[in-house]
Parts: sequence; C-alpha cells; structure tokens
Amino acid sequence: MPIVVNLDVMMAKRKMSLNELSEKVELTLSNLSILKTGKAKAIRFSTLEAICKVLECQPGDILEFVE
Repeated sequence: MPIVVNLDVMMAKRKMSLNELSEKVELTLSNLSILKTGKAKAIRFSTLEAICKVLECQPGDILEFVE
C-alpha cells in the first residue's frame, strides 16, 4: 500500500487516546480505528481537516506516500 497512515504516531505525540480523538472529531470509534490501522480506502477532506485541527498538525503528518 503506497499511502501509509501515521495517525497513531501523531496521537502518541499529542498523548491523545482513540476515544478522545473520536469524541473531538465527532467520528465513530470504529471508523477512526479503520483509518488508524490503514484499512480505510478513502478519507474525506472534512474528516482530515477535523483530525488536523484537533491534533494541531498538517495532513502530511498523518498521510505518507511510500513507494
């Protein structure tokens, strides 16, 4: 998979749990878990924006292209 999701890394840096992020982003725990494990097929820009706001980061801090 060429796109790697580093959500767990950013959450660890911000000392935030999946439950806390789920509440702040208003996304279900299961959907956030799918994203965190890299099993998601897509992400809405609005979701990415909300995650970036809460974690105070850039999209590139969460998504990484790896050949």
